[in-house]
Amino acid sequence: MASASLLKTSPIINKTDFIKGQPIRQVSVVRCHPSPPSGITVRASSYADELVKTAKTIASPGRGILAMDESNATCGKRLDSIGLDNTEANRQAYRTLLVSAPGLGKYISGAILFEETLYQSTVDGKKIVDVLLGQNIVPGIKVDKGLVPLAGSNNESWCQGLDGLASRSAAYYQQGARFAKWRTVVSIPNGPSALAVKEAAWGLARYAAISQDNGLVPIVEPEILLDGEHNIDRTFEVAQKVWAEVFFYLAENNVMFEGILLKPSMVTPGAECKERATPAQVADYTLKLLHRRIPPAVPGIMAMEATLNLNAMNQSLNPWHVSFSYARALQNTCLKTWGGRPENVQAAQEALLTRASANSLAQLGKYTGEGESEEAKKGMFVKGYTY
Repeated sequence: MASASLLKTSPIINKTDFIKGQPIRQVSVVRCHPSPPSGITVRASSYADELVKTAKTIASPGRGILAMDESNATCGKRLDSIGLDNTEANRQAYRTLLVSAPGLGKYISGAILFEETLYQSTVDGKKIVDVLLGQNIVPGIKVDKGLVPLAGSNNESWCQGLDGLASRSAAYYQQGARFAKWRTVVSIPNGPSALAVKEAAWGLARYAAISQDNGLVPIVEPEILLDGEHNIDRTFEVAQKVWAEVFFYLAENNVMFEGILLKPSMVTPGAECKERATPAQVADYTLKLLHRRIPPAVPGIMAMEATLNLNAMNQSLNPWHVSFSYARALQNTCLKTWGGRPENVQAAQEALLTRASANSLAQLGKYTGEGESEEAKKGMFVKGYTY
C-alpha cells in the first residue's frame, strides 16, 4: 500500500446572534388573531437574508454541488480501490486535489465536507475552507450521525444526530460552513411503513429548523433508495407521499422555504426492475412530482443520479433551479486517474473538471455526452450501498 501527503488549521468567521420575537415567514395553521397569543414567542432567525443569499448562490446557473462528505471509513474504501492506506495524510492529499482543481468554481457552487475536512488544510498549508472560497465555492458540512435501525418498523432505518445539533451547527458556521446536509433514506422494498416516512420527515424538519437558526442553509434530502424491483409508477407513488409529509413538517417547524435546498431522488424504476425508463420518462415523472409537491419559493433542486436525466429535466422551463449534487459521479474517473501518484494530479483534476463541465451543461439543458468516456457515463448504483 502506498502513501501520499499531509494536514490542519481553521478560519474564524464571526457569528451574529439570532433575534427573538420576530414574525415567521410561514405558518402551517391559519389563526384568527393577527399576532401570537400572549405567553407564546415565535422565533425567526436573524440569518434570514443571509440564508436566502446563500441558497441563491448555490443555485446559480450552470453550477451544482460537489459532495465530498464521505466518512473516513467510506473514504478509506475509495483509497483502498487505488492501493492507498486510509490515513489522514492520504485523505488530505486526495481532498487537496479536488478543491484545488483550477477553475472548479466555474462549474461547482458548493462543496459538502466531512467534519475532518472542514477543519483541515491542504498539503501546502492552505485552509480548505479558504481554498473553496477563493474559487467562489460555498463550503457546506454533513451534520447527521448516520443511519440506525428503526425499532418497530419493517427492517427500516432512521437518521440520528439531532442531539447537540444546535451547538455543532454554530461551531460549523464559525468555521466557515454556510450550508448543511442531512441524509435520511426511505426503502420501497421494505414498505415504506408510515412510521418510517413520518420519522424521516420529522427528522428532516427538525434538522432544517435548527440549521437555519444557526445560519446554515439546510439541504433537505429524503433519499428514496434505488434498491428493488418496483416500477417507476410505484416510485412516483411513494415519492409523492414522502414529499407531502416532508413539507407538512417543514411548515410545522416554521422552516423558511426560501432558505432551503432540496436533494430529491429522481423518479426512476427500482434498479432491479426489468422495465427501464428513458431519460425523457424520468424527467417527465420527476418534474410532475416536483410540480405537485414542491413550492416555487424553494430556490434550488439539487438532484441525484444520471447526467442524461438532469439534462432532460432542463429541456423545459420550471420554477426552480434544477441542478446536481454528485459525489462518485464527479469523482470516480478523477480518483482512478490519480491513483495516488503525484505526477497524475493534473490529469486527475482535468478528469474532475470534464465531469463537472458535463453536468454544468446538463444544468443548462445543453449536455450531449460528446467528449465523455464510457467510464464517466456509467451509473453509480451499488446494491445496499452505505456512506
